[in-house]
Amino acid sequence: MAKSLLPDEALRALRRWWSENAARLPDKTPGAHTVRYTPSRWAQITPWPSTLASTTCDGDAAVSRAQVTSIVKDALRREAFTEALVATYVWGKGKGGSPGGSGPATLQTILAADDLEAALAGAVTALSQHSAQAAYAALRGRISWLGPSFFTKFLYFAGKTVPPANGPEPLVLDRVLARRMRFLASVVGRKTDHDPGGSIAAWVWRDRNWSPHRYQVYLSFMHAAARQAASTDGWPPDASPDLLEYALFNAG
Repeated sequence: MAKSLLPDEALRALRRWWSENAARLPDKTPGAHTVRYTPSRWAQITPWPSTLASTTCDGDAAVSRAQVTSIVKDALRREAFTEALVATYVWGKGKGGSPGGSGPATLQTILAADDLEAALAGAVTALSQHSAQAAYAALRGRISWLGPSFFTKFLYFAGKTVPPANGPEPLVLDRVLARRMRFLASVVGRKTDHDPGGSIAAWVWRDRNWSPHRYQVYLSFMHAAARQAASTDGWPPDASPDLLEYALFNAG
């Protein structure tokens, strides 16, 4: 995959996706990507970011990637790491991802961990002094119920304010994106005859609990693939890797 990157069929799918979505992403970033949530479902959650809609509000509200980036920037400036996590978690779950209150209930369990603030602070320090891989390693298996699908969202938004000292900036890696990687790896495996049945791709890009090394492989691939896409017609030439991440999540 490091040599083949995105196959032709994936590039065609990305071009179609961009032609359909360019108008709502005029800055060529996923900053306008907006998630709807129901504030009242999160009423028991503290600390609650003041920029999010009040949990006493009726109905639904919306929050974009750009808004979460701003919330996390302010929270990190105040070293309010748990507040930053809450913002990224609400955005990550949204309305559809919290059936019957499962999102708020799980977050409440995470927030009850005695060493949560220290774990998040340590991950941000690892990011600023080392790399996204080191920050990932600092959080992997550290807090019960806080797995990679959600702590990589925290790392992604934190990385907008605290760039890594070395290596690529963090991106979200969840089950959907892992399955996209599995598909891409399977295509390369068949074409090269290294993995004709796709069993290696299925094992390497399983649905959860990826190793820090696998996260680094993912980041290296995504940043290289973003450069590849940017060099082709039909994809913005100056687009960031997180636009590719957003597109792959939706264009699959």
